[in-house]
Amino acid sequence: MAELNFNHLRYFRAVAHEGGLTRAAQKLNLSQSALSVQIQKLEYQIGHPLFERAGRRLTLTEAGQIALDYADTVFAAGDELVSTLKGLPVNSRQTLRVGALTTLSRNFQLSFLKPLIGRADVALEVRSGGQKELLAQLEAHALDVVLSNSAATKEGQPLLRAHLLNQQPVSLVGRPQPGAKRFRFPEDLRETPILLPGPDSDLRAAFDRLMEGAGITPHVLAEVDDMAMLRLLAREQPEGVTLTPSIVVKDELETGVLVEVCRIPGMTERFYAITQKRRFPNPLLTGLLEGEENN
Repeated sequence: MAELNFNHLRYFRAVAHEGGLTRAAQKLNLSQSALSVQIQKLEYQIGHPLFERAGRRLTLTEAGQIALDYADTVFAAGDELVSTLKGLPVNSRQTLRVGALTTLSRNFQLSFLKPLIGRADVALEVRSGGQKELLAQLEAHALDVVLSNSAATKEGQPLLRAHLLNQQPVSLVGRPQPGAKRFRFPEDLRETPILLPGPDSDLRAAFDRLMEGAGITPHVLAEVDDMAMLRLLAREQPEGVTLTPSIVVKDELETGVLVEVCRIPGMTERFYAITQKRRFPNPLLTGLLEGEENN
């Protein structure tokens, strides 16, 4: 294989960052046709297509995203060389791009990413959003993994894989009530006010099925999609209970701010890492998933 042409790599990097040939050609002071030829030569040399067209915009293929990561590293190395010779600090890190549902427990996210936090050689990018939006970014190779409490549907998404990372018990929690009688589940939910996750969550759907089977219509104080907000409301609610996985209120249970009123029998919250089948998986992600499997 011939040595890599770094001019081709520079042109490719410009097109990738600009999102198309027009702006990149203007920035490089080249014609679009000449720039297109340079990109084709690079694709031929490495043996993989680097872009696919989405409307008027070019989006990176999996190989294109990896090539861009290396191109950024190569040209950053040139900047580091200059910095080193000038006695300035340098920085070289691997990047892991993580998408997490807006509603997902922050404690779970922290637990999963903890092995990488604080490592000087790792740059973490964590983006929040809805499942549909994040999976689209995953398929476009803009994310390496999506953390979710719902497995991706397989129909129409054959390249996606959901790795089950953890299962957490689901409980009713509340502020300590000295002298309170033992909670009877589900009977006491006829009278006890409750804070619930939003109606679109798998957890809420499972709870609603339990209530329907028991013939109970609970007195709902609030429905909250964001688990961080549900956690705060649970802490501030002087009476009543909150339906939540135990990991969401882990700190409050340990300090006694909240107590477990009742563990819901047979109900768990599942946490997944959703990945796309790739020829070139991110080694940082591979290490995290292997670590979870060994736990």
